[in-house]
This record gives sequence, C-alpha cells and structure tokens, in this order.
Amino acid sequence: MLAEITLTAIILWAICLLLAAGVAWTRYDKKKTRDKFLRELIAMDPVRREKVLSRLRPELAMELRRQLMERFRISSIQSGR
Repeated sequence: MLAEITLTAIILWAICLLLAAGVAWTRYDKKKTRDKFLRELIAMDPVRREKVLSRLRPELAMELRRQLMERFRISSIQSGR
C-alpha cells in the first residue's frame, strides 16, 4: 500500500532540498575561494606572504600556513629568511 502524500509533505521536502543545495553551494564556494587565496599566497614573495598572514585572525593564519605546508611544501616563516 502506498502512503498518502500530501501537499505539506511535498512542500517540506522541497524546502529541505533547497536548504541542502544552499549548504552544499556555500561549502563549495568557500573551498574554491580558499584555494584561490592559497594560490595568490604562493605567488607572493615570502616577506609579503608573511605580512598578509600576520594580518589575518590567528586561527585562520595557522590553518593557511598548515595548508601551504601540506599542499605545496612552503613554509612562510623559513622562506623569508
């Protein structure tokens, strides 16, 4: 036997689908922006890179430094010396 599908259930599922799509799009856009920023940091000279990183929130700066080290084997502190 099939369960009765009401208009309310359809609307609820549609809203959930839109919310899920919004969350996925936001995560994708955030990752894309972070990757673009990392590529810009790589292109900078080490002194300028460290200056830009020092202006960011400490947690964000540490996360970016970690990603630079893991992905590209770039250490911003040692490269500037």
